[in-house]
Amino acid sequence: MNDSTRPGRKQSARSFGERLIGAARLDPQIYEDVEADASATRQAILVVCLSGVSLAIGRADAGLESVVSSMLRELTGWLLLSTITYIIGRSILRGTATWAELVRTIGFAQAPGLLAALSAFQPIDAPVRYGIATWKLFTAVVAIRQGLDFDEREWGTFKALLTAALGFIVYVGLAVLQAWLLGMPMLPE
Repeated sequence: MNDSTRPGRKQSARSFGERLIGAARLDPQIYEDVEADASATRQAILVVCLSGVSLAIGRADAGLESVVSSMLRELTGWLLLSTITYIIGRSILRGTATWAELVRTIGFAQAPGLLAALSAFQPIDAPVRYGIATWKLFTAVVAIRQGLDFDEREWGTFKALLTAALGFIVYVGLAVLQAWLLGMPMLPE
């Protein structure tokens, strides 16, 4: 049975803007709505793409090639991290979700990234970048908790945080392995 036909699931009447703001505000109900609405996958893709565009603008590198490259990196990272998180959350911590449900919730967790363009202003560059990274960590934990249906009464937030931490470790490990295999420097020179 796919996620749009699961018992008790209904499509939300919330607009894209309401979902975007609610996701950024850490509203668990927004993540539940997105999880349940199979049509929200396109919206999740849009959130990730817009985050990539904003990131390119924030680096003052907003040429077409840079914007497309940034969007592709964001999309690839989102899908890879969603897959890793899905595998860890389902197999190790016994969460219940389809891959598509988790992809949607984690996609909306990228909502704070839409503010990355503000880092183009040098006086606030570092605080904006670190603030957004921290904010995205919080949204990711809520997205994982709601997406994997971790029950709050059964250490749900802890399980989501553990899933996020393990997923990040695997993600970074894969990036280091890729860099090593391609002969790329591990740190900027």
